[in-house]
Amino acid sequence: LGEQPPVDTEAALAELARRYLAGHGPAGARDLAKWAAITLGQARAGMKAIKNEVVDAGQDLIRLERSGVSEELPPPKLLGPFDPILHGWQSRDFLIPDERERSVVTTNGVFRPTILVDGQVAGIWRLAEGKIELQPFGEIGAAAAGALEAHLGWLRDTGDRDRLRAEGVDPIVHLRSARDAETLVVVRRPISS
Repeated sequence: LGEQPPVDTEAALAELARRYLAGHGPAGARDLAKWAAITLGQARAGMKAIKNEVVDAGQDLIRLERSGVSEELPPPKLLGPFDPILHGWQSRDFLIPDERERSVVTTNGVFRPTILVDGQVAGIWRLAEGKIELQPFGEIGAAAAGALEAHLGWLRDTGDRDRLRAEGVDPIVHLRSARDAETLVVVRRPISS
């Protein structure tokens, strides 16, 4: 690569914080430090450098003032293994109830496919004998179950990988898991520890 120009550390930390919050906000300095593998002091410096671009989101979290992201929760959906929504946080408490995190993230670091309802992980799912099996942590309401079935139908019926990529969906993760599924099997019991 040859000789590189010097990097303005303050500007680089500011840009890192800005980009992190664009994809992971609201978040705190500890979240940024963990995600970027930088010191907490560096994360705080990056967040401080963009203090005029952020707003308080409560619980020591901030978000970009003009993030362009809707405040509306996403519809219920099935997320693939290692989905980015689960990565980059010091704590996943806002996404996953404490006592259930082990079923989502195993002790050896495997992130299982999850069920997202009302902006939180509501269970895990797997492909078993050609069928999608939902393993919710508790009861999933009729509206959420209907939305999940519609999402599954969309995954199963689509074969247009270019369109999926244009919509921001990884066709490899989603189609290998759901395309051949014929029915949705909902397990109406919490996952045992």
